[in-house]
Amino acid sequence: MNKMNKMNKEQKIVICGAGGFIGSALVNTFREKGFTQLVAVDKKPMTRWYQRFPDVENLVLDLEAPDACNRALQGADVCYNLAADMGGMGFIELNKALCMLSVLINTNLLQSCRKFGVGRFFYASSACVYAGYKQLETENPGLKESDAYPADPEDGYGWEKLFSERMCRHFDEDFGVDTRVARFHNVYGPDGTFDGGREKAPAAICRKVIEAKLSGCHEIEIWGDGEQTRSFMYIDDCIEGIGRFMDGDVADAMNLGSDEMVTINQLVDMVEEIAGLKLKRNYKLDAPKGVRGRSSDNTMIKEKLGWAPSITLKEGLEKTYAWIYDQMTAHGSSKDAVVNIS
Repeated sequence: MNKMNKMNKEQKIVICGAGGFIGSALVNTFREKGFTQLVAVDKKPMTRWYQRFPDVENLVLDLEAPDACNRALQGADVCYNLAADMGGMGFIELNKALCMLSVLINTNLLQSCRKFGVGRFFYASSACVYAGYKQLETENPGLKESDAYPADPEDGYGWEKLFSERMCRHFDEDFGVDTRVARFHNVYGPDGTFDGGREKAPAAICRKVIEAKLSGCHEIEIWGDGEQTRSFMYIDDCIEGIGRFMDGDVADAMNLGSDEMVTINQLVDMVEEIAGLKLKRNYKLDAPKGVRGRSSDNTMIKEKLGWAPSITLKEGLEKTYAWIYDQMTAHGSSKDAVVNIS
């Protein structure tokens, strides 16, 4: 059972970053569950929101500003913060300052939660908080929550996430703002970014394979040697996990990710099988590659919440590939993005 069924459907729920991939999926899930007091907030023009719903109060606000946060959260019962300037590793490594400015969003939202007595606050953190020295080998046993310290996170984006986690913890301890923190591991699925430079590896690989299939040029470019390891979480598992985090009583930051670890080459194998073709692989060894090995250890989430993401990568890729194929054959797609990972 989705844990959102246990929430009060008359509560005023504010989703920040609601114009993004995960945020819009969260809004839609609340709608489908019958929640009636939903506020969707994003700084992008509404024409650029991933999904937009007419039965929801939609606000275009830049949450880096305190007044915008106050406007969004006045009268709110619950706040979900998924707002951030981020993307795949190519974007993260080349936009460190932009990524770090997201600290203003979380800080100002917490201040507004304190001011208006918001009942519970969710913060979307990232596996990029984990220490780089724990991710030097492809055979990563899975990152435990304790592996974030001693701190050595991804420069820029990872530092912002780790700092904001601490901000949540201390607002909880000092001011009574009830916070929940999830460390997302590579979320993918339909309705997500698949080109333009911010896409994650599953969507980017699907796009590149489809381009090869449609063009007849059976080649694909991969950043790095393809032996980097990652785990990828399907969007439905992410949304279910968010509900369970908010329904639970665990204030400490926890992993929210799949523990099904694959190499990037294996990921390409899976998409090739779905597409029914084989491609020549061209490896761009000087491109941003991120850490060598990263996966989620799900021991704590199983112990604390009695649940963990379970949708297989093959199942999620089939649905993602089908959606991207439909988008590309209906509307076309830009050719300037490449496979990148975080």
